[in-house]
Amino acid sequence: METINFEDFLKVDLRLGKIIEAERVEGSVKIIKTIIDLGETKKQILAGIGEYYIPEDLINKNVVIVANLSPKKIMGIDSEGMILAIKDEDNLSLLFTDKDIKIGSKVS
Repeated sequence: METINFEDFLKVDLRLGKIIEAERVEGSVKIIKTIIDLGETKKQILAGIGEYYIPEDLINKNVVIVANLSPKKIMGIDSEGMILAIKDEDNLSLLFTDKDIKIGSKVS
């Protein structure tokens, strides 16, 4: 994998957000549409996590997102960021917090 310099990394805005809505996208097994509360704003983010998570189980979970990713259409629906996850051959796990941290806080 190509390396990046520190200045490039600083361009990525990682934030803590709370999933306040989640539903499957019609016609897809994998895609879940979420609404993420960042405190001062909300973002709609589509994530390919439907094989690993039930939408209702995601409500009120705090997750780490890329908040400044350019919007992208997925299945005709705007996605305004990315939820971070870890995947291996068998499973996928979202990055959840283990303490009560203010939503919208910057990851450092």
